[in-house]
Amino acid sequence: MIDLILWPLLATFVITGIHVYLGLHVVTRGVIFVDLALAQVAAFGSAIGIIVGLEHDGYSSYLLAVSFTIMGAAFFAYVRSSKQRIPQEAIIGITYVVCAAAMILLFSKSAEGSEHLNHLLVGSILFVTPNKIGYTALLYGIIGYFHWKYRDRFFETSQSHYKTGELDKSVRFWDFLFYVTFGFVVTSSVKIAGVLLVFSFLIIPTVAALLFQESIRERLIFGWIFSMVGSFLGMFVSIWFDLPTGAAIVVTFGIMLAISGLYRVINR
Repeated sequence: MIDLILWPLLATFVITGIHVYLGLHVVTRGVIFVDLALAQVAAFGSAIGIIVGLEHDGYSSYLLAVSFTIMGAAFFAYVRSSKQRIPQEAIIGITYVVCAAAMILLFSKSAEGSEHLNHLLVGSILFVTPNKIGYTALLYGIIGYFHWKYRDRFFETSQSHYKTGELDKSVRFWDFLFYVTFGFVVTSSVKIAGVLLVFSFLIIPTVAALLFQESIRERLIFGWIFSMVGSFLGMFVSIWFDLPTGAAIVVTFGIMLAISGLYRVINR
């Protein structure tokens, strides 16, 4: 079993490292479903690539998905920087549902449509290759270093979400950079883990950390441990009971969060 889950487990650890950090920003901004929307935009780009004959894991397909994600990132950054008559969360939700429906339409006439749709939603992390893990780790390392070097600006930009009125040009620029780097991460993660698991990695460990920790450092450490333990347990359950791996990890995260919340309530 260890041989079977070694590379998939390592892939979840790589995804965990950057997603828990980005999750802190997303929760701080109050736009919880932005990653789900961007992940769906990336999946929609991949779906178009598949329909026109590109390989699902090919370089051209990845560039197409990245292009769609960057357009989505620029759109969300623009919406946030302008005077909001409509809540940003509503626009994010509309983007998600329209892209999801469009993806279903694209695959509705394909003989392998249901298989492609399932792959984009729940991923195939159990079959990830060492080369894919290495490339992803390198990309996340570069993005992680960039965020660490300019962490004050990024956190200042995320916290400016609470300010009213239009954002100044400097904040707009860093907001756009956040969404672009966030888009690269989401696009790569969707290729490995699917839309649902990407959302879970980003939000659930962060929410669990918020229940018990106060500082950013402590929340990061708690979230990383939570995510790693949940990934291992979910993968173990998946193989032991012959269940879809991505869905098993998501449900495991949900159960762990429910137990954490119950523990928090009892102790209070």
